[in-house]
Amino acid sequence: MGQALLRLCREDSSGCEVVAAVASKVAARVVEGVPHFTSAELTGVPAFDVAIDFSLPEGFDAVLALCEARGAALVSGTTGLSDAQKARLDAAAAHIPLVWASNFSLGVAVLHELVARAAALLPGWDCDIVEAHHTRKLDAPSGTALTLGAAAETGGAHPHYASIRAGDIVGEHLVQFATAGERIELVHRATNRDIFARGALHAARRLNGRAPGRYRIADLL
Repeated sequence: MGQALLRLCREDSSGCEVVAAVASKVAARVVEGVPHFTSAELTGVPAFDVAIDFSLPEGFDAVLALCEARGAALVSGTTGLSDAQKARLDAAAAHIPLVWASNFSLGVAVLHELVARAAALLPGWDCDIVEAHHTRKLDAPSGTALTLGAAAETGGAHPHYASIRAGDIVGEHLVQFATAGERIELVHRATNRDIFARGALHAARRLNGRAPGRYRIADLL
């Protein structure tokens, strides 16, 4: 995701500027004009308007704390957060604008809305969510599947989950509503990881300059 963000920003013509890149390890201090910092050097990065975070739960707290300290916005797609970390997001939203999402695809943001509507209109139907990803993905069910399940729950459904880890699948999510004699399937398939980076950049542009608060991608469409 970091590499995709850097590449898309280089190709971007809407004024997006990368002032720093941060990773657990860096091979060079400057790459194509962008200074690189290790995660241990996070507090030394130059001034920024928005931080885009696709890390791990172990790195999340430091990024959030830096944004709070500098009054900068945060766009985070880090999944697997603990309950305490989720509570920290809510607390930080009183001071900075932020958006957290398990999936930054704009199509998945629309899928959330469709799932909530379908669940509300189909009381008593079975709800199953099947997600498939590449073999290197660690968490299961995926954060996106859990978020879709939460959307279904707002409509009164009680989702069940199944996970598949195979090959190099970028990401597929099927939400099925079934009853006697019929079923409805809502599906999103990602074929290129750039969609997540583009969605994060879209969110960053829309979030910059907003009042403090916790926003959804749907709020930024």
